[in-house]
Amino acid sequence: MDCEAHKEHTFTIQAYDCGEGPDGTNTKKSHKATVHVRVNDVNEFAPVFVEKLYRVAVTEGKLYDRILRVEAIDGDCSPQYSQICYYEILTPNIPFLIDNDGNIENTEKLQYSGEHLYKFTVTAYDCGKKRASDDAEVEIQVKPTCKPSWQGWNKRIEYMPGAGSLALFPSIHLETCDEPLWNIQATVELQTNHVAKGCDRDNYSEKSLRKLCGAASGEVDLLPVPSPLANWTARLSVHYSQDSSLIYWFNGSQVAQVPVGSGVGAHEGLSDHFTLSLWMKHAVVPGKGKKEEETVICSTVQSEDGYSHYSLAVHGCRIAFLYWPLLESARPVKFLWKLEQVCDDEWHHYALNLEFPTVTLYVDGVSYDPALIHDNGLIHPPRRELSLMIGACWAEEKTKEKIRGNENSTDPTQGDPLLIHHYFHGYLAGFTVRPGSLESREVIECLYACREGLDYSDFDSLGKGMKVHVNPSQSLLTLEGDDVETFNHAIQHVVYMNSLRFATPGVRPLKLTTTVKCFSEESCVSIPDVEGYVVVLQPDAPQILLSGNAHFARPASDFENPDGVPLFPDVQVTCSISHQVKAKKDESWHGTVTDTRMSDEIVHNLDGCEISLVGDDLDPEREYLILDGASLQQRGLELINTSAYFTITGVESIAVYEALLRQVSYHIRHGAALYERKFRLSCTEMNGRYSSNEFTVEVNVLHNMNRVAHPNHILSSQQFMHRGHHLPPELSGHSLANVHRNSMIPSAATIIIVVCVGFLALMVILGILRIHSLHRRGAGHEAPEAAGGGPTGASSKESDMFWDDSALTIIVNPMEVRWEEEGGVGFWVAIDALSPLLTPLSLLPSHTRAARRGQQRVGRAELERKWRRRMTAATQTHRTPQAVMTAMTSASLAKEMAPAATRRPELREEGSEDANQRDSHHPP
Repeated sequence: MDCEAHKEHTFTIQAYDCGEGPDGTNTKKSHKATVHVRVNDVNEFAPVFVEKLYRVAVTEGKLYDRILRVEAIDGDCSPQYSQICYYEILTPNIPFLIDNDGNIENTEKLQYSGEHLYKFTVTAYDCGKKRASDDAEVEIQVKPTCKPSWQGWNKRIEYMPGAGSLALFPSIHLETCDEPLWNIQATVELQTNHVAKGCDRDNYSEKSLRKLCGAASGEVDLLPVPSPLANWTARLSVHYSQDSSLIYWFNGSQVAQVPVGSGVGAHEGLSDHFTLSLWMKHAVVPGKGKKEEETVICSTVQSEDGYSHYSLAVHGCRIAFLYWPLLESARPVKFLWKLEQVCDDEWHHYALNLEFPTVTLYVDGVSYDPALIHDNGLIHPPRRELSLMIGACWAEEKTKEKIRGNENSTDPTQGDPLLIHHYFHGYLAGFTVRPGSLESREVIECLYACREGLDYSDFDSLGKGMKVHVNPSQSLLTLEGDDVETFNHAIQHVVYMNSLRFATPGVRPLKLTTTVKCFSEESCVSIPDVEGYVVVLQPDAPQILLSGNAHFARPASDFENPDGVPLFPDVQVTCSISHQVKAKKDESWHGTVTDTRMSDEIVHNLDGCEISLVGDDLDPEREYLILDGASLQQRGLELINTSAYFTITGVESIAVYEALLRQVSYHIRHGAALYERKFRLSCTEMNGRYSSNEFTVEVNVLHNMNRVAHPNHILSSQQFMHRGHHLPPELSGHSLANVHRNSMIPSAATIIIVVCVGFLALMVILGILRIHSLHRRGAGHEAPEAAGGGPTGASSKESDMFWDDSALTIIVNPMEVRWEEEGGVGFWVAIDALSPLLTPLSLLPSHTRAARRGQQRVGRAELERKWRRRMTAATQTHRTPQAVMTAMTSASLAKEMAPAATRRPELREEGSEDANQRDSHHPP
């Protein structure tokens, strides 16, 4: 029996007797009895959970009565063993309870910051206390408090210039906390008002940009730089924008009146065809009434048919243009535009094309159609005088009745003072008028359209019911839809784009505003705003390289030609882009390197080149630079030629600038003594934002010297010429007037050496002459002394000319006596000290000089006489040189020479004392 198969059995029992006779006939049966058999159950089966794993997510901060319910079943048939009597959580120390029905609840508030996920085990018991064979696992995930908001977005978004478009929210999605929504509207706003004039535009100057966009010339600047010829802007406050353009501030009480006959040309040729163009930032003054009109420009002009009048004014968030074709007959017409740009306190460009009766207004390159209004009111016509005001307009005084022959006249008197009113409050810049013609739509869009903004990148996959709208300046993008998933897909394709290769680096604030509509207004959620920023990184700077021949020399006759000599005949301008490249993970090297690549795919335009002087400025009377002005005018470039620098300005391609630089020539007037010049060349790009290297060229002027007429000059040139310098073949046959820098002028060291050598030669010559003079005078004194037996006296003048020769020693070698046929005898005298010759007696005291002269003369004369007598005697007796030597060394000779020998020490002692005295009087 199996209770689980058949819990109960029921059957019927009936009894029969044996009947009558052997055949059992007439058998009797009993009544039927029903038997009910119930099979008692045995607890043979354990409880089994319906699911092995239970998962649920709950929000933090709440106490739940039931988070989830687990369920187990038992295979037994009896109620005692088939029912689950209770459940049990086997995992300890968790904030959960489970009841007998399997319901799980939390015992404390769950916090997302504490534990994100709880895992525990649950088992079940039947009434026979038999435990489940397999336990169940439970996972409870704790979610933070649900706040409807945008999830999965980054606050900082980096943009590399030249990358095209960049998705702002690639992984964003909207969390609604299960609140059903039927409409979603989101607005993405990009704030670029701090970049230049409202957004990132081309960084060229206004004039250069007009040339790049193909705008025709002929515009007149109404707010020029203050100068003696244009002094009506001198009293206005001046500011400078990032592109170096002038910005004028009008404080609500200032006006700039252009005088008639100033040469501006704004009073002529306007008639009914002209274009007004200006940058304007209207300052909203809180205390100023919205009904007060502020005039931007007010002018009365004269045409062939008569006087006409026009004015441009702002009125709240509207801009109005009043045009009076003819003051004599026609009625004025006013055109109105209601624009948010007028009153948003931001920079915008306005261009108005008047081709009466058609008027078109362009704001930031986008055209707007006006509402045409015929002003039927009684407007008094302005006076018929040429006048032009910027920042205000004039008001006519109330005319008074004038009696002229019993006739009333209401015409204003010419020349009366004007009353100024309707002052403008804000900034103006780049205010020009182009008389007689109109700017095309393409040119205006090219000039003033923003180069950065918001865009939508995937219109093809835009979901059903989605709408996308972008404002004309591309600073505001709006999305609208009714499905959350479709809306998430759409907003992930909102991109930031910047078409400038060298975009202005900096931060662009970003804001996402969302509004939703729910089925239940009472419980409708609100989505907080998302605020981030786009960081435009520093673009890879272009490297402008100037190269060519850095030195050349030409004859002076070439420079004296009318065309001069080209300074940069082979100059080359190249541009490359360098950027940092990081090492990849699979590469062995680490760090960053600089990758320089030629940027041929990027069109580079130079906006200026300057040639400056290294050293003194040019002398206009002797030298100057030449460039054909016709080629510049043809290209629309400007030239500034001064003695200090030579500048070409204007946007043009590199090829054009190369051709112009190769035409710049250096001219020297005939006869100018110029030998060397150095010129420095540099170029700029993007309105001076990027500069090239400084390329220096050294020029030598070769002068042919006349060797017959100027031999000293040629010799001097050859002396200071470097021996190792070799002339190039093209210079052979020329006499170099200057091979090196300052070669015609000796250096200071050379001059000093020459002077010293010359002075030394002079001193040697003077010494030789002095020695010769002393010898002649000494011979003259010896003759009288030999004849008279002593000195005859010397004058004071002669004594001054004698030298101190007390140290003079005469050595006679008897072995060197020469016998001659004439019977004469000679000897050589050796001087063992020449120092006394350098010590004149004039440096000694007077008494010492007199004593020395007397002793010298007596000793010398006596010694010579004795030697002569001895030699004469030796000759007469026919003695040999050996006999003469013996006689000379005899005792008698020693005795005769004793007086002279004994006197020498005395003289030396006296001389030493005099020397000491001399040294004391003349210290070194």
